Amino acid sequence: MPSYKSLAPATGRATAAARGSSKKKNTACEIVLRKALTALGLRYRIDAADLPGRPDIVFRPARVAVHCDGDFWHGRNLKERLAKLSTGHNAPYWVAKIQGNVARDARSTAALAANGWLVLRYWEKDIHADAERIAAEIAERLRERCKLR
Repeated sequence: MPSYKSLAPATGRATAAARGSSKKKNTACEIVLRKALTALGLRYRIDAADLPGRPDIVFRPARVAVHCDGDFWHGRNLKERLAKLSTGHNAPYWVAKIQGNVARDARSTAALAANGWLVLRYWEKDIHADAERIAAEIAERLRERCKLR
């Protein structure tokens, strides 16, 4: 796990603004995907705080956990993202922050999988581009899981 001990955020005010603008649940991409899942007649739970990584959407009987990962915070195109962050303001802090998020996501995925969960992760941009396709994919994976039981 990375340590932020020697790293400092830009300012207290900047940290508060960043934290406040970064929603933890009911993000736009989550809502779009949930509407597409509901349109398919699927029932789910949201924001499962009792599971590792706190999945955004959960289908408990099938043991399927869905994460709607924000492109910035979860490191989409990680190599390019880190290269860009490394040239910006307070670079060590932001590089460590995004790398830490990516590592945390990997740990939570592994913990869920070790407990028999199927973990599906989708990028924010992909959800906004075609939520219906992603919802259909999730529905198919749910059907597959139910056949196995």
